[in-house]
Amino acid sequence: MLAVLMNIWWSLPLSIFIFYLARKLAARFKLPILNPLLIAIVVIIPILLITKIPYEDYFAGSRILNDLLQPAVVALAIPLYQQLHQIRAQWKSLISICFIGSIAAMVSGTAIALWAGATPEIAASILPKSVTTPIAMAVADSIGGIPAISAACVIAVGILGAIFGHSLFKILRIPTHASRGLAMGTVSHAVGTARAAEIDYIEGAYSSLALMTCGIITSLTAPFIFPIILHLYS
Repeated sequence: MLAVLMNIWWSLPLSIFIFYLARKLAARFKLPILNPLLIAIVVIIPILLITKIPYEDYFAGSRILNDLLQPAVVALAIPLYQQLHQIRAQWKSLISICFIGSIAAMVSGTAIALWAGATPEIAASILPKSVTTPIAMAVADSIGGIPAISAACVIAVGILGAIFGHSLFKILRIPTHASRGLAMGTVSHAVGTARAAEIDYIEGAYSSLALMTCGIITSLTAPFIFPIILHLYS
């Protein structure tokens, strides 16, 4: 037991320290490309490769961060609750938008993967890329995908949305906070929602709504949509 602790004790402090420095760097220069999660990934992976430390040891030491992921997602409901009075008046439109966005995210990613020659297993792993990690991994497992690949796709999509999302909004001239928030939550899940909340509180609330709604829609519809997409491409 002591030997195991000696191998993993450094993992959690290292993760927290690097992410803290990444946050400071992002706050200092305020550039979208300096996303703290992206910086942490770029720094930690080379460290593990250079020191030849197994990922399993690193993960075991920082497992508490992974366990806190689900409570963190639930905490995003706080701004949603505070904007509940506005959301109630628009619930039909909001549900419709989230439903269309969820279907589009699932179909587009899966169709492109199959068109590019991916196997059904890889396509199933890509399908839930736009929802938060725990839901994506569960959905992928239920439709024959690989949860680990789904988790990697979720991280990649979230980082891309957080970095380029608001620049794209400016190019497309989308000014309203509600529209921006719904788009970020639908496509870039928790990472995009965190970015939206940093920019505007109302935008973060609508992004939280889309995050949770699209997660539910994806988990309920994916088992029916995936076979249809496979049939169309077979």
